[in-house]
Amino acid sequence: MDLSALLPTGNRQTSDNLLDRWHIDGPLLAGLVVLSAASLMILYSSGGQDMSLIYRQALRFVMAFAIMIAIAQIQPHHLERWSPWLYGVGVVLLTMVLLAGEIGKGAQRWLDLGLFRFQPSELMKIAMPMMIAWFFAEQSLPPRTSRIAIAAALIMVPVLLIVKQPDLGTAILVAAAGFFVLLFAGLYWRWLLLMFVAACAAMPFLWNHLHDYQKKRVLTFFDPENDPLGAGYHIIQSEIAIGSGGVYGKGWLNGTQSQLDFLPERSTDFIFSAFAEEFGFIGVCLLVSIYLFVVLRGMYIAAMAQDTFTRLLAGALTMTFFIYVFVNIGMVTGLVPVVGVPLPMISFGGTSVVTLMAGFGILMSIHSHRKLLPT
Repeated sequence: MDLSALLPTGNRQTSDNLLDRWHIDGPLLAGLVVLSAASLMILYSSGGQDMSLIYRQALRFVMAFAIMIAIAQIQPHHLERWSPWLYGVGVVLLTMVLLAGEIGKGAQRWLDLGLFRFQPSELMKIAMPMMIAWFFAEQSLPPRTSRIAIAAALIMVPVLLIVKQPDLGTAILVAAAGFFVLLFAGLYWRWLLLMFVAACAAMPFLWNHLHDYQKKRVLTFFDPENDPLGAGYHIIQSEIAIGSGGVYGKGWLNGTQSQLDFLPERSTDFIFSAFAEEFGFIGVCLLVSIYLFVVLRGMYIAAMAQDTFTRLLAGALTMTFFIYVFVNIGMVTGLVPVVGVPLPMISFGGTSVVTLMAGFGILMSIHSHRKLLPT
């Protein structure tokens, strides 16, 4: 979706030059703008036509896009140089969270910095793939066994610290960001099989160390009808909302499950259900198509990258965004357990939007600063 194609030739050249000057990728920007507009539209409905909610989210989008543009100006070799330092700071901050972090809703995830609260686990969504990509940047690929073991340790340290908070959803995303770097580095299939076997073997141990509410989420995933007014209420109401939308939906502002407060967390984790109820199967297909466009554009940028660091980093950031989408949609449709992952660029919230846009800023930097090879 290249919006510059709709402009007259003269204006199109001016637009292209402006985007190039600011190191902005036009197609990727267009996809993100469409998602942001869709977010404000559905938030107005799911939030009870509360304009203050829209103003706050719009302000967050403005800040997030500004951060994206700022990061896009940074050349990738600077990002590579800063990667181990950013990772180290992230681990230190995660440790500080466990020692002196603020507790909210039963979780210890935030640091109070005076003017604002900061969630260091969000930083690791960017720092993790940068660190593992940096670690493999100067090595021959596929990586040797010893390098894979070290990379796995680098992934597990922050993941375990995040699990301890507890924040299973963010831990999954951070682990996925590191894993995708390993995958794109040329991880052999036998290693994937070994990891799968190890994960299966560790299931009993992991189950015993889950919190009671996390165990209940897993059990509810298998049988939500067992506690329809308690643990299973969220997913049951979500499935009712999605199913009631039918093919064409009930229309904007006409979703009964969301407007009558049957649907919980309808502006955050379960906003996809509110969207599906109002816009139906056709609207869902259009939304998923936009997500697919953004993912494919990100993979194109990764394929066009001209060194190991940028190629691994771009691929991992793009696939982490895909995991965001997959986990949230799977969660609200009953395909995966509820883990508290927002729908990217759509759900109400500021921290996740800023983190995502920082990642897209890195993608734009990688694409716009690539060196043209001689023909």
